[in-house]
This record gives sequence, structure tokens and C-alpha cells, in this order.
Amino acid sequence: MKTGFASWFGNMVLAFAMLAPLALSAAAPLPIDQGKEWTASARKDFYSRDQGSRIMPLRWIAALKQANGEPFMAANLSRYGYLPNEESRPAGLPVGFTVGSGSNGQEIGMNCSACHTRQIEVNGNSYRIDGGPGIVDFQSFLADLDIAVNAVLIDPQAFTEFASSVLGPSPTPDEQAKLREALKAWYLPYHTLMKGALPSSPWGPARLDAVAMIFNRLTGLDIGPPPTYLIPENIKPATAPVRYPFLWNAAVQDKTQWPGFSSNGNNILGLSRNLGEVYGVFAVFHPKKDAWRLLGVDYLHHNSANFQGLNALEDLVRKIGPPKWPWKVDQALASKGKAIFARKTAQGGCADCHGITPGVTRFPDQKTWNTPILDVGTDSREYEILAWTAKTGVLEGAKIPFLTQPLKPVDTAFNILVTSVLGSILQHYVPVLMKAEGQAEAKGAQSPFTPETESLKDAFKIPPLMLGPATSYAYESRVLEGIWAAAPYLHNGSVPTLAELLKPVAERVGSFKVGPAYDLVNVGLAVDQTKFDYTLQTTDCSDRNSGNSRCGHEFGTTLSPDEKKALLEYLKTL
Repeated sequence: MKTGFASWFGNMVLAFAMLAPLALSAAAPLPIDQGKEWTASARKDFYSRDQGSRIMPLRWIAALKQANGEPFMAANLSRYGYLPNEESRPAGLPVGFTVGSGSNGQEIGMNCSACHTRQIEVNGNSYRIDGGPGIVDFQSFLADLDIAVNAVLIDPQAFTEFASSVLGPSPTPDEQAKLREALKAWYLPYHTLMKGALPSSPWGPARLDAVAMIFNRLTGLDIGPPPTYLIPENIKPATAPVRYPFLWNAAVQDKTQWPGFSSNGNNILGLSRNLGEVYGVFAVFHPKKDAWRLLGVDYLHHNSANFQGLNALEDLVRKIGPPKWPWKVDQALASKGKAIFARKTAQGGCADCHGITPGVTRFPDQKTWNTPILDVGTDSREYEILAWTAKTGVLEGAKIPFLTQPLKPVDTAFNILVTSVLGSILQHYVPVLMKAEGQAEAKGAQSPFTPETESLKDAFKIPPLMLGPATSYAYESRVLEGIWAAAPYLHNGSVPTLAELLKPVAERVGSFKVGPAYDLVNVGLAVDQTKFDYTLQTTDCSDRNSGNSRCGHEFGTTLSPDEKKALLEYLKTL
């Protein structure tokens, strides 16, 4: 046992020590001011805090190879746009890749900073923007991980090398057999998801279909019968990619998620949206029926969600300030732009939809900003995802008293997610309260929820238009602080710069490259990009439902060229 542990430990140290120099070779990014609360210690915590995501055992991913023979984890996964974390432990993990305990020892996972940390390039310098929309190619990462594991399973020589790296130089036949069975058990659900969910038309860097992937993982991998827990027919292609939202000010919005279906503004609502997120990025979640449980389901039976970590990450997000434009601003021109911004919408202004106005007050001391949910003619595909239905598996009949209706044999994926999230939160935090809840419901009494848990009634609300034939496709209109650092624009990332967004749809570019190179004049993605070999092809208003439509948001398009220039200068200062 001691020898096996020493071999394992030595292999792990060697694997990641080989990666560390690559992480440190690039010039450190230049800092950007994001407020006094955003300190170096807060940033370090944000980059590595475990939220319960479990991709695979750490020693497995350290042993995997790319098709070219290089380690899968080489160069901090920079080929996908992930960023080096110089203080990661172990060395060699990118920003947002975490380590936590799992059934197979230490496991690698992800937290929100993996997808919500941005780096841009200007004149040969790099700038790190924490909480910014990641310019990462998540689909390629997912697909390549599938390929790397499959290569180990189908190639005897590759498996022998993998086993020696994981188990030590001389693993026994029994040890190898157990490792192969464990790897096959991991690969079955993962490959089932990749085969059914990844679209033939790639999301590309800076975008992913987060809602579809959450629905697919939850309904396709988590709630079927043991031992596999699979319901493969619930998995559908994820064809509604959206831009990663920026996180600064996220905690103070009164609505989140692009269609605005998630209420926001206090700790319990923040936990609700974050728990749904971790279920979508590799959390282990296998609820089971249990008549002895107060809710009739044991939501924490096999649940890796780290509630303490999720709450800590929400506290960290509250500290992230909007990034301040680090280059020179023409203050006189920006002042003219400020006046244009304040105009009414019909006169080309922005403040009606994007200004700071009071939102829903959750508690007297917890104010929010209004986040209008408006149909401005943009891409409609995400609403098809919200209408998905799925078999409910082990959750059939499950309900949360006073909060949800019993799940039908086939129900909406949205309702399955709501039941899973709320059930997990209540079982984790308020078992005594739920006992009283059940007694009160039996007597026909009012809900005895506390003021904060009372807000769970509004945690997730399907957009009203989804209750009947869809005639409108509304998305959130956020306060524009830091908007200069959030390209590409519109909810689906179909417009490369703010300058393009001020053009009529017919004049916007139909395709553009995606990457970190930044355009200071047009405020957004530069025309020339070298990081990724990817060009996003968009559609116009004749195909609003393509998932890639650049249609809509024709506001400010009639401003004069000088007015547009002034407005752009002001947007740099937010």
C-alpha cells in the first residue's frame, strides 16, 4: 500500500511539475482596476474555490494524452482559451479548474471563474478581466476529452501507458482490470452526453448553450435507474449558444439568465442559480425515492454540490467591480455621449433599458437593480430549449410543498431542474422547517417559510410566453457597467463590437473571427484574430431562429456618426 501510494504521488507530482513551467512562461497580464474590494486574495480564492464539480479523478486527467502525444493538460489547456493560474495547487491547472474529494480520490472540477474570466490583447499586451465573459472553446474541450478517454479504452498500448501513469510502473492485472472498469463506467455517461448533446455546428469560442447542457446532464445522466442512471432519450442537441454573461453586478440584478427566468437579489436565490449551474458542469447528482425523507426524495443521496463553496463564490462575485477602461478617454467627447445615453429610447438613448433603476426589494436591506426583460427582436432559439420535455425518471411524482406541483411521468426539463434545485437546498438547509411544512400542508395551513426561504417561491419562473404559443422572445437588459469588456454582443454573441451594434441589421457584418485581440476604436473584437481558427457565421432577420441570428436591437442606429462616436466614448467609461 505504501509503495502504491508513493508511486501514485510521484506520478502526480511529475505530471503537473512538467506543466508548471509552461504556465509561467507567458508574460503576466497587466492589471485592470476592478474596485477596492477585488483584492489579490479574493482573486486567488475565486480562481480555485471548489463548488462541487467533479470531472474525473485528477490522476486520470494528468495521465491522458492528446492525439499528438502531448499531455492533455499541457499548457494549462490554453489551446481552448483557458488561462494560467500561477497559484494553482497542484501546479498546471488553469483558472477555474478546481480540486475536490470524490469517490476515486482527488478529482478535477470547474467553478464559475473558468468561464467568467477574460483576457484581451492590445498592442502586444494582455489584460486580465475577472468576472468577464470567457473567450474559451468549451465544446472542443468536451469533445477532445471524450476522444482522449476513448483512445485509452480502445488501444491496448495506450491503456498500458495510462495504467502505469495512474497506478505506478508495475500494476497488477487485477489493478488494471479494476481501472479499466472504472474508466468504462466513467466513459459511458460522458460519451452518451457528448454524442447526443454536442451540435454539428460548433458553438465556437466565447459561447455555449448552457441551458441545454444543464437540462441534458440533469435529465439524461442523473435521474434514470441505477446503476447507470441514464435516460439517453432525454438528451437533445444543444443548438442555442449564448455569450457568457459578465459577473460584476450580477448579484444585484433582480433577474438573471438571458430569458430572465431566475429571480435574484438575496443569498438563497443566488444559491439557487449557482446550484443549477454546478449541476450542469460535472456535479454528481443521483437523487432517489425515499419515503422516510420529508420530501419523499433524498436529493442529497449522491450529491457532490459544495454548498459552502457555492456561497463563498457568490460572496466573491459580489466583490468583483466592473473593469475600468485602462486607456485614455476623451472626456469632452464622453460627456456628449453621456447626454446621448440619457435620452429616451426613441431618440437613440440607452438609459430607459440599461440605466440603474430600483428593482424588486427582497428585504429592506437588500436592494436590487431593475433588469427589464424585453423582446427587442433578437435570436429566438433559446426558447425552444426552454420548452423541452423529458422523462422524469426517479423524480416522477416529486414535489416541493407550497413551491412546485408533482412531476408528471413526462414533464418539462425546466420543472425537473426547479424541483432538483429547490429540493436539494431545502433538504440541505431546513429539514426541521420542512417537517413543519409537511404538517402545515396536511392541515391546509399557510406556509411557515422564513422570509428568506419564502423567496424560493419565485426562484425560477418560466417566461409567461412559454405557457402558450410563443409570440415573443424576451431577454434581459442589463446595466451596462463594464460593457466595453463583454464582446461579442447580443445575448447570443452574434455582433462583434459596439460600433457594429449601432448599425442597422442589414449593415452589420455577417461573419467575424472570435478571439482575444481587442479593438479600442470600435470597442469589441478586433477583425484579425490568431488565437483560434474559428469564424462565426451569423444569419439575418430572415432566420431569427437559427441560434446565430444578428437580428434585433436596432437602437441608436439612426444617430449621426458623430453621435455614435460620442456614445461609444461614454460607454468606455461605465
